[in-house]
Amino acid sequence: MGFLIAGVVGIATVALAWLQAQRERRIDLEDLDRRMHLVTHQIKDSVHDALRRPESGTAKLLADQLEGHRRLLGFAVFGPDGRRIASGKAVAEFTEEMKPALLQALAGKSEAIATIRAQDTNLQVLATRLTNEDGALQGVLVAVHEMSHLDERAAMRMVHFAYWILLITFLLIILVVGVTWAAYERPLKNLAEWMRRLRTDNAPEAPPTGLPVALLASETERLAASFRAARLQVSTDSRSITRDHKLWTRERLRAQAVDCLQGGQLVVVSNREPYMHQLRDGKPRLIVPAGGLVTALDPILQACGGLWVAHGAGDADRQTADAGGRLTVPPDDGRYTLRRVWLSREEEQGYYYGLSNEGLWPLCHLAHERPTFRASDWDHYVEANRRFTAAILEEIGSSEATVLVQDFHLALVPHLLKLARPDIRVGVFWHIPWPNPEAFRICPWRAEILKGILGADLVGFHLQQYCNNFLDTVDRMVEARLDWDHFAVELGGRRSLVRPFPISIESWAERGVPLGDALTRQTAQLQERYKLDYGPIIVGVDRVDYTKGLPERLRAVGRFFEKYPQHRRKLTFVQLAAPSRTHLRRYRELIVELESLADEINWKFQAEDWKPIHFLVDHHDAATVHAFLRMASVCLVSSLHDGMNLVAKEFVAAKPEEDGVLVLSEFAGAARELSDALIINPYDTEQFADTIHAAVEMDVPERRARMQRMRQVVEEHNVYWWAATFLTELSATRTSDLRNSGQFELPKGLKTAGVHV
Repeated sequence: MGFLIAGVVGIATVALAWLQAQRERRIDLEDLDRRMHLVTHQIKDSVHDALRRPESGTAKLLADQLEGHRRLLGFAVFGPDGRRIASGKAVAEFTEEMKPALLQALAGKSEAIATIRAQDTNLQVLATRLTNEDGALQGVLVAVHEMSHLDERAAMRMVHFAYWILLITFLLIILVVGVTWAAYERPLKNLAEWMRRLRTDNAPEAPPTGLPVALLASETERLAASFRAARLQVSTDSRSITRDHKLWTRERLRAQAVDCLQGGQLVVVSNREPYMHQLRDGKPRLIVPAGGLVTALDPILQACGGLWVAHGAGDADRQTADAGGRLTVPPDDGRYTLRRVWLSREEEQGYYYGLSNEGLWPLCHLAHERPTFRASDWDHYVEANRRFTAAILEEIGSSEATVLVQDFHLALVPHLLKLARPDIRVGVFWHIPWPNPEAFRICPWRAEILKGILGADLVGFHLQQYCNNFLDTVDRMVEARLDWDHFAVELGGRRSLVRPFPISIESWAERGVPLGDALTRQTAQLQERYKLDYGPIIVGVDRVDYTKGLPERLRAVGRFFEKYPQHRRKLTFVQLAAPSRTHLRRYRELIVELESLADEINWKFQAEDWKPIHFLVDHHDAATVHAFLRMASVCLVSSLHDGMNLVAKEFVAAKPEEDGVLVLSEFAGAARELSDALIINPYDTEQFADTIHAAVEMDVPERRARMQRMRQVVEEHNVYWWAATFLTELSATRTSDLRNSGQFELPKGLKTAGVHV
């Protein structure tokens, strides 16, 4: 702001200086005209007398009178016919340049003045008409004056003005910037720093003094009080179900769920199904899709029973479900019902691959991938959300239910459910980060998505930071009332709580993976199959996605072997990579890039039957993932932006002997809980490589101490704790019957997509 003011003042000063220079030049020209008229008047009588004599004597009679002095070059005398009769020596060469003014005088003008350019200089020409007593033309007297001194004087003035302009502008900038810094920037910077301490450290200090606006000072005090009250309330609520320090188990969650559901049905709705059937050799084969959502939610429904509504994406899903798309899962031990929703290939392309994964996914992840938004994709997204809603309502009928809507694919479902059944409780959990308002505002349907989410009674995110971002986004983009004291939003007569619930996992033993001798045999088979008999391994487990930082990870591993050659043939890096969203070109290109990068590093460092990187692209089952995590001494998690990343917690849970080192990206939500991991910036290849070396070289006591503390966090805050916390908070919300109240309007784009059951 200070520079802008100084710039405007500088431009105004330059304009004034230019106007002043032009004014002084006009004064100089007027002075020159007066001098030329004066000297012309002085010689005019002599010229009259000379012209009365014979022409041959005119030049001789005038002689030296026509010569100039200083900047007056001299005079020239012309006859009535325009022929030059006499002239000074200096002006004789400018006869052609005098003609414009001479012709005007001969044509009857008493005086004619012209400025001409000749021989790299400017000349002022004054032609005066000479007549006798009868008014007859005797001749024309022309005076020529050199003007270069005026140009030099103008240039000097501009230099002088420029010097003062620069000096004044510089002093003005210093003054304005200094005043701005003292009056605004310094107190506002202090305010921003205080707000950061309040947000991250819950600092008890009072707001800074000296703020430039009195209202700002009073509002900051209120904000501080509201923020601390909200933090205290959330902390109290979270502790209320965990204060007895007992570990949460399936049985304890089931008992808690019975109290929370009060006889109603528990319904989970997500795009991804927990069990998929694919054709292999003409026969259906059961697949458990990769990803944190299934890992977290399947054990909850196995513990509590209920219904899971999901998209039936497998090519053998219809064969294995009944006419209504239902089946009992897990197939060998039915605990709950899976209801599959059928979508056409075109609908799947627009709703899932289009808006969800080419639009909302990159929008919410700060991983340098530009989101793409198409109107046709939005239409399919609206229709898919309507279809999911219809399936839920068909399954629950008129009975009581608590519905947990999962993730960004189904942002409109909470509102659509409440539109049909205002009495049921609806919670939505956003499994990916929520961006800041500036990033989210580029979405063309931002208001519709926000209003859809705010149909829920409880909105959950992994981190408090995402809750803050969400409330800031709502505050800027929706006409809603924000209650910062309780972290809640009131929209259309409905109240939505916004809370952080860091998601977690169940233990490996509960997932039925091989243990004991069976695990030993499986580990030996994997080591033999992949020739991993060169000592410890470093492992990575991920879906192939540009948010996971896989290229950065491979480059860091390559740099590690380059920088620390003593570890070659002693360590091997194994990357388990589950292909994902291969219908999208960006994901297919990423697999090719990763395979090429792994081949390049292997070609550079491999020796005999050892290669530094095993890049294994496949849908690895839980038993294989567990075996690799168990045998690994170091696990690398290098997400560029991740809501939580459960692989980090799965690695910790796979280490009952409490020996292993987790290298974890600072941009993964898990870094907030697992502070004993070695935290890295995945973009910093040198730091990443050095951290791998530090992990490999870490002594046993430190490894065990770090792992022991992380295991305690994962065991106490497991997936059952997460579900119990979420259900307890959701059950405490009060649903308001808005049926036929007219208080809540459909977002634009949903009015023609009503819910039909």
